[in-house]
Amino acid sequence: MTVVAVLCDPPRPGLVLPALVEEGPLSGAEAADLYAAMLKDTFLAVDRSGGDLLVNYRPEELLPDEHRNAGDVTAEAAVRALAADALDDLDDVRFEVQVGSSYAARAGNTATHLLREEGVDSVAVVRGTAPFLTRTAVDSAAMKLRSTPVVLGPAPTGRVFYAAFTEPIDFTDAFAAPEVSTLAARGDAAGLEVDFLPMQPVLRTAADLDTILPLLAARRDAGRIVPKWTAPLVAELGLLD
Repeated sequence: MTVVAVLCDPPRPGLVLPALVEEGPLSGAEAADLYAAMLKDTFLAVDRSGGDLLVNYRPEELLPDEHRNAGDVTAEAAVRALAADALDDLDDVRFEVQVGSSYAARAGNTATHLLREEGVDSVAVVRGTAPFLTRTAVDSAAMKLRSTPVVLGPAPTGRVFYAAFTEPIDFTDAFAAPEVSTLAARGDAAGLEVDFLPMQPVLRTAADLDTILPLLAARRDAGRIVPKWTAPLVAELGLLD
């Protein structure tokens, strides 16, 4: 069974999705709401899959100074509240703090600890910014991991929406752009076979809206499933025609 670690931040304005504010159409508060909606969709997808959900959050002391101790809600309380909104119960959900000075370090510390110290079969790390992630993708990756030690979910412009492992790799700067080729090269360097999931879009920059918004509109108009929280919020923000 795969432990899916969602590496996330508390949804605070200015901290999350800053590119959508600096380059795009959203305010800091709107970007924070969008990030929260995508996180909830991610939590739900993992919860519905055969994987185990680990909410791996960045604690106050690892946040930039200007975003620490915002209001009366701690980082832990904020992500717990999102999970509680998304899921029927939290009995099987783990909450743990991230450790490390960069995303690659934090992802690597989490994956390596789970694989080596806890002896789990496989670990996936995700950012929670792939609103079309589904339980099918999580379960498909788990099937591939039975025979392939590294499974990557590529995203446009060389990024990844999903990275899963049955053995640790060298995670130092492993998410350097282009993420998918850097991670694949690290797997190869460790003597591990690498396989891939079908590509999915991510939403981290203003340019990503050019992919996400038409796909949301198309799925809505075709009567297909759309992300439960992300889709209505995007419509509320006036980003969908």
